[in-house]
Amino acid sequence: MGLAKDQRRRKIHLRIRKSIVGTAQRPRLNVFRSNQFIYCQLIDDTAGHTLASASSRDGGIATTTKVEQAKLVGKLIAEKAIASNINAVVFDRGGYLYHGRVKALAEGAREGGLKF
Repeated sequence: MGLAKDQRRRKIHLRIRKSIVGTAQRPRLNVFRSNQFIYCQLIDDTAGHTLASASSRDGGIATTTKVEQAKLVGKLIAEKAIASNINAVVFDRGGYLYHGRVKALAEGAREGGLKF
């Protein structure tokens, strides 16, 4: 029998993380997707600090579909990043496929002005 779904995702995430490192100038945009919500963080791996975060649990992001919520979260993290003088990030999809909510979050961040 194979790995459980969450174990498989973590294994893929570790494989991705071998090559992705966030710095203070170009932090890592990490994505976590639960069944109900979506979360993202800007992480400086050299210092081990979270620079900014956003999620669909934040106020004002209660739209109809989860894909729309993800796009709004992407725009929200882009606003926070630009307010902190961060224009470019490294995208870390967290072991998820670049599809659906993860893709919508990335597109929202790009529309908000982040480059990756």
